[in-house]
Parts: sequence; C-alpha cells; structure tokens
Amino acid sequence: MTTAYDVPTDKLISSLAEEMKKTDSITPPEWSSLVKTGIHREKSPDDPDWWFTRVAAVLRKVYTDGPIGTEQLSAHFGGPVDRGSKPYHAWTGSRSIIRLSLQQLEEAGLVTINKNKGRAISPKGQSLLDNTSHAIFKEMVKDNPKLAKYGK
Repeated sequence: MTTAYDVPTDKLISSLAEEMKKTDSITPPEWSSLVKTGIHREKSPDDPDWWFTRVAAVLRKVYTDGPIGTEQLSAHFGGPVDRGSKPYHAWTGSRSIIRLSLQQLEEAGLVTINKNKGRAISPKGQSLLDNTSHAIFKEMVKDNPKLAKYGK
C-alpha cells in the first residue's frame, strides 16, 4: 500500500486540505483572518483557506513523527527572525494555532492523545492519509508509467 512517505508532500497536503474542507469538525476560528502564524512572520497568510492547509500539514506531521507534542510542532512550523544586523535566530510558530488544530483533529477522530507523549495518529487518520496518498500515486503513475514498479 502506498503511504505518505511515497508521494510528494506538497501534493499530499493540498489534497488533505481539500478533504478537511469537507469535514464539519474542522472550521477556521473567527480570528484566523487577522492572525500571523508565528512571531517570525510580518503579515497574516494571503490564502483565505490557509487554516485547512495548516491542519493538513499538522496531521501529516503527526503521522510521520508521532507521537508528537505542541512544542515540537511549533518548532517545526517556526522560522528565522530578521533581527537587523544581528544574526538570525530561530523562533517557534504559534502554539495556539497548533493546539486548536490538534483539538479539531481529535474531534474529527483523526488524532488520539498518547498520555505523556503527545498526539498520535488514529487508525481513521492513518487510513485517510494512506488512501489520499494512494490516489495521488495513481495520478503520478498515469502521468509517468515508469513509476508503477515502485508502488503497489
């Protein structure tokens, strides 16, 4: 079976974001149009559907690195801050965004809580990721038949 490791990340996240839009339990909060995604950003995201993309990216990260906590996820979604003439320094992303994303993923049944270890992918979430990956891989094979020997 094709997994999330076998397909390009950008295609997987965009496909998952489309699936997240269909889910009732995943909705952007009221403040999502006004907020930056971290202290390292100057402006809020340009994409009006950025919330679904972030939730999909968090779900993929829980799948690949889970069980994982909010602190590690905020470090992953962080970046460098321009401090003028001083050297760049790494800053974390918004933990509030990550925490709310994880809560919505739990409500949807895609993520479960692992006591003292963080969040882990649930069987429903793993199935969603694997099925989406398989569909993406089928499209890739249709475009390039030489890839057929790498997947099942």
